[in-house]
Parts: sequence; structure tokens; C-alpha cells
Amino acid sequence: LLKRNFKETLSLVEEILFEPRWDSKEFERIKRQTAEQIKRRSASPSTIASQVFNKLNFGDHILSNSTSGTVGSVQSIILEDLKSYYNANFSSNLAKISIVGDIRKNEAVNALSGIVEKWEDKGIEIPMSPLPDPNKKAKVYFVDVPNAKQSEIRIGYLSLPRTHPDYFANTVMNMKLGGNFSSDINLMLREEKGFTYGARSGFSGSKYSGMFMASSAVRTNTTEESMNIFKDLMEAYQKPIPEKGLEFVKNVELKSNARRFETLNALRGMISTIATYDLPFDYIKNEENIVREMTAGSHNELVKKYIKPNEMIYLVVGDKKTQFNGLRSLGFGSPIELNTEGESIK
Repeated sequence: LLKRNFKETLSLVEEILFEPRWDSKEFERIKRQTAEQIKRRSASPSTIASQVFNKLNFGDHILSNSTSGTVGSVQSIILEDLKSYYNANFSSNLAKISIVGDIRKNEAVNALSGIVEKWEDKGIEIPMSPLPDPNKKAKVYFVDVPNAKQSEIRIGYLSLPRTHPDYFANTVMNMKLGGNFSSDINLMLREEKGFTYGARSGFSGSKYSGMFMASSAVRTNTTEESMNIFKDLMEAYQKPIPEKGLEFVKNVELKSNARRFETLNALRGMISTIATYDLPFDYIKNEENIVREMTAGSHNELVKKYIKPNEMIYLVVGDKKTQFNGLRSLGFGSPIELNTEGESIK
């Protein structure tokens, strides 16, 4: 927002936070809109793949559910539910406020004093049940989308939360495998084979959980070969990275860091990350040191510890009639067919 509008905007924010309108007509419109979005997405192979992959990894845990809900859950919500949730859970201890711009600290603190004074700390804690164990035996799953022109591929398993000491090192370790346009996975599947517009792998994590996932959308008639390429490249990655490859990774990481925080929004994202994960203010320097100190040996230790292709979940969403049987070539047995909800079809 423009600096001259800062105080006026904060007044609007304060009103939105503490004086919600509870407009019944607007509520019904948003319910209809959300339900329609869920219906449209449910027909998308990409959405099906992501949701089923979550189900396979998280099982019955709450994290297996889409944050958008279902058509039924959205339609069942009434305005009183929102009011009750607001009254019970709208607590300052769950909030973080970050500001970046041409403003001094004391100005920002004074400007936000009204919000801070009004916002009650209700001591709310978000419960989180124990996570399931990561997959330990490779299995292949298939969801049929008849006559699909592309197959959606998801490969991986549960891994580290963002707060784990190895998390950032893993993102560096993965760079040459699938974390960059010039990575092994993308160069093979896109540049050499021409099977896809893009293929990748990476670690993602929150406070509570994390995941390693390799993914792509490939032409239907290349599904079996693409799946085997993913597997073969992950197996080949078990060998120590050549020094030239490691230098490439380090250069990419360190040079990109110089551009990561050029915009105000990028800086705001950095301080939000600090607040969310309770990181030191110089965590970027710590991460750069991790990059500089990584050796071929330490890189290989991370690969062997966190990328195990023989323990991963392999999922394809595509045309069963032409692609199902070929996936036996992965060597992990016959594919298990699931419906779009991630439930086994017997």
C-alpha cells in the first residue's frame, strides 16, 4: 500500500478484525462460489493427484484433508458456526504482524497499539495428533481418468518439518536432482525426452510435517517410461555428486540469495518466516554457511538418508486402459487402483 495511506488502511484492518459484518447474503454467495470451485477442481487430474497423494501419505490424519473442504462440508456451514469459531478462537497469541517499508520501529509500534490493546489473548493452542510413520515399502497406485491425454505423476513420502536441522540442507541437496530448471529430472524429461513442460522434486515442510515429492504431468503414452526415469534418476543420485555438480549447486544457491530479498514483499516474507518458525534474525547467513560448508560427502549422506526410491509411494492419475499394466515394470508389484477419493477399488 502507499505510505500516505498507511494509517487509514490500519483503521480499516482494525474494523475488519474486531467488527466483522456477518453479512448473510455475502456469506451465501461465498458458499456457492466455494462449492463450485471444489466441483471444478475435483475434475482436474492435477487436483486429484495432489489430494490422493496426501491421503496415501497422511492416512486418516487431519492433514490429509483439503483446506477447501468438500461440497458437503461447505454447504453444511451456517453463519452461526463462523460466529462461534470467531468468538472461541480469534486470539492474539495465534497472530503474527509483519511490516516492511519506509517506517521506523517506534512508528510501527505506535500505529499498531490500538490493534494490540484490543486483541485478547485467549491462550488458544492448535491441537495436532501424532503423524503417521513415513512409507517404508514402495507401492504403485493408479487413479483412472478415462482417455486422459496426460498422466499426473506424484512420487515421494513424508519427510522433515521446516524446523528440522536438516531441512534447509535437504533443499540444497535436492537442487541438482530436481530443484532447478537445469536439474537432472527436468533436463531428462523435458529437454532430452520432450515428455513434459516441466518436472521437479523437492522438500516442503511446515511446523508439524514435511514431505519429499517428485512430480510432473507427462504425455499419456510416455507414462511408464517417465515413471522409470524418475526411479532411475533417484537411484543414480545415490552415487556421490561430482565436484562440478556440487559447485553448480552452491553457485545457484548463493547467487539466487542475493536476489531473494529485493522486493518489499520478499522482505516481509523473510520476517514472517522468522516469526513463524522462531528462527534467528541472521538465519539467511546460517543457511549460506550450510551451502558453503557442504561437501560431496555430506551431500551424499543426506541423499542416502532422505531419498530412498525403494520406500516411496508412486502414484499415477491417468488413463487406466493404456497405462495401468505397464507400471509393473517399476518392480514394485501390480499397481493398486484407487478412486478419486483415494479409496481402494477391489
